[in-house]
Amino acid sequence: MKKILSIILLVFSISVASMADGRGDSRMIDAVQAYSDGNFRKAAEICGKILSDNPGNDAALYYRGLSALNLGDSKSAIEDLRKAVAADSTNYWYQDRLALAYTMTSQKELAIATYENLLGKFPGKTDPYYTLLNLYYADGQADKTLETLTKIENVMGKTDQTVMTRYRILLSQKKQEEAAEALKDYVKEYSSPYVLTMLGDQEISMYNDSTAIAYYDKALDLDSDYIPARIGKAEVYRMTRHYPEYFSNLYGVMGDEAVPSEGKADYLMQLQQHTDQRFFQTFRPQLDTAAQLMVDSAPEDTTALQSAAFYYYGTDRQEKALEIFKGMAEKYPSSYGAAIRYTQTLVSMNKYEELAGEAESAAGRFPGKPEFYEMANYALYHLKEYDKVIENCRKAIASAPADSATLLSSYSTMGDMYHDLGKGAEAYKYYDKALRINPDYAPVLNNYAYYLSLEGKKLPKAAKMGAKAVEAEPDNATYLDTYGWILHLQGKDQEAKTHFKHAMLYGGKESAVIMKHYARVLEALGEKDLAEVYRDQAEKL
Repeated sequence: MKKILSIILLVFSISVASMADGRGDSRMIDAVQAYSDGNFRKAAEICGKILSDNPGNDAALYYRGLSALNLGDSKSAIEDLRKAVAADSTNYWYQDRLALAYTMTSQKELAIATYENLLGKFPGKTDPYYTLLNLYYADGQADKTLETLTKIENVMGKTDQTVMTRYRILLSQKKQEEAAEALKDYVKEYSSPYVLTMLGDQEISMYNDSTAIAYYDKALDLDSDYIPARIGKAEVYRMTRHYPEYFSNLYGVMGDEAVPSEGKADYLMQLQQHTDQRFFQTFRPQLDTAAQLMVDSAPEDTTALQSAAFYYYGTDRQEKALEIFKGMAEKYPSSYGAAIRYTQTLVSMNKYEELAGEAESAAGRFPGKPEFYEMANYALYHLKEYDKVIENCRKAIASAPADSATLLSSYSTMGDMYHDLGKGAEAYKYYDKALRINPDYAPVLNNYAYYLSLEGKKLPKAAKMGAKAVEAEPDNATYLDTYGWILHLQGKDQEAKTHFKHAMLYGGKESAVIMKHYARVLEALGEKDLAEVYRDQAEKL
């Protein structure tokens, strides 16, 4: 294909160059060859030399303009292409590429004017009609768009694409009846399962269920496997509460091996997202059958398996979903998607021991994917295996040494773990490393500040860090507690009270630690009765 294109371009350039100055220029052949090879700078350079000798060589102007367009210099491209058009206004491609340059630089009016002029000279060409159609549509010129559609249909004939474009434009003009008539007129002349199904969808939206089914049946007479019509027909029965007919149709779709799994999975997902949960509770056995039919029709298809797993998870059968995800991960050990679904499900179900092993295994299979180390660390932290968490952080750093996000997360976690191991100095060392990457990282600022306050050390430094954390997340009860407690330790109880009051509005009452701290601040301010209230609430928690 490339060689044929090159020959065409060469013949074209030679003939144009000959007409331009009465003799051929062999350099033009080299320019076209360089352009067809994608060497746009060389092509532009050769054309420039030709134009130095012959400024009116329209072929050289054309190819230098195209080269500039490919190199991102739209201003020079338009300048050269305009000169090429001025030199030979009968050349179709000169004007077409100029119009394209206007389109690429968002000069809609000039692009439209150029294409309109082009069609006036070359009415038999079809490509400009489609380009104009898009330009009119994007510019909001609905009447011009419809006029151009009619011209396209007169030249090329009606298609599903043209009638649906007309339909959407008429709808945008609030001409619902005219839009519907356009579809009905089309199916009188042409057989189209797609348009018939659209008519069925439109009728069911107006609750004309019998008419909708009639359209779906016509579509299925043309193509018995057309899934949108099969689903549409099933949906009519569901919406009109004819459930035996609904499930009969649904089972037919879900159990049909000829129907792609993507279509079945998409329908099941849409059903879960947009249907009343009472429907799922009432008809769980029937929906379970539909999901199983989908899997049985394509037992090796990961789309079907994953969709079924999501269905079970969304209907509170997490163990059944986990079983499917586990099977996929074991069967496809090189699939990142299978691994991440399985481990994420383990995270959501708090299966720490299983998660730790699976996530560490996945981290080994997928180097450069630190999220598996993070999930393994989540499990190991809950298992109180802090040394292993630190080891995994080192592995994550080694797997992505230039990734600042991985470094930040790893150093932050290592700081937390060293503190839990009672190694404060090591903890602060890694917090410092994290803050060198991002001085405004609120989780580290908060933890660093709080641990310093527990030791009663460097309170001015702790206060600055606590203030930055609160500034970053002003409604975070934990951060407000840290900063308020540090202010209390500094003897600034009135200021501390302000932060604790704010914390109480954003979850502080759910933490015994925060309420005990608040009670201490209130007591220091002499508000003993209120302090006792918060102390009692903390004890109850």
